[in-house]
Amino acid sequence: YKGLGERQQLATGVGDLRRMLGGVKTRGVGGEYQLAAIVEQLLLPEQYAVNIPTVPGSREPVEFAIKLPGDGGNTVYLPIDSKFPLDAYDELAQAAEAGDGARVDAALKAYRLRLRAFAKTIRDKYVSPPSTTDFAIMFLTTEAMYAEAVKLGLVDELQRDFKISITGPTTMGALLNSLQMGFRTLAIQKQSSEVWRVLGAAKVEFEKFSEVLESARNRLRQADEDLDKLVGTRTRVITQKLRSVERLPDEEAKDLIGD
Repeated sequence: YKGLGERQQLATGVGDLRRMLGGVKTRGVGGEYQLAAIVEQLLLPEQYAVNIPTVPGSREPVEFAIKLPGDGGNTVYLPIDSKFPLDAYDELAQAAEAGDGARVDAALKAYRLRLRAFAKTIRDKYVSPPSTTDFAIMFLTTEAMYAEAVKLGLVDELQRDFKISITGPTTMGALLNSLQMGFRTLAIQKQSSEVWRVLGAAKVEFEKFSEVLESARNRLRQADEDLDKLVGTRTRVITQKLRSVERLPDEEAKDLIGD
């Protein structure tokens, strides 16, 4: 009786969860929350924007937009929108569990059409080069939904027809990690360019310093030559002239000239 009561409570909870996820808006909020958890964990706040219109003049905000560097220092947005086609996937899962082939085929067709409609909506609302990249990302909130899309060949199909890339939780994490590595590379390149600018300025100043140093060296060389003439040639001449002069005693010379 105790186990039966617990199972009844569990069934009630599952029913409540299904009713909660039955609304499209509620599912959308859940998918956005899951996407936010991944983005906030892997990117810095200044590397993405939340609920921002990516098409100039549009009032349709995309859930997340990754900020990428564009020409002239402008920002190019990579739109990311989450989708949670629970009803279509649930029908497919139930048909597969029942072993009804015709129902499975119908459910697969409906699932394909649903994802294609999502892809077209994302492209029309959020993709507008050069303000954005020429593609966008559709995030499916569960690995099972993403795996089903892969089996249906929708990854290549949606990329080809709508330029929409599909990701699941794991692949989204891998994509954001790759972008993060790109951001780090750009930061290193920017710092390197700053270092080269400083070195370039230092080189100019060093060339000026070298010119001043060479000028000082020439002056010192000239002064040394003048001293050599004074100490050498002129001293010898004066000494020769004074040879015929009688040398006075030191005390007498001191009294005559002074200290």
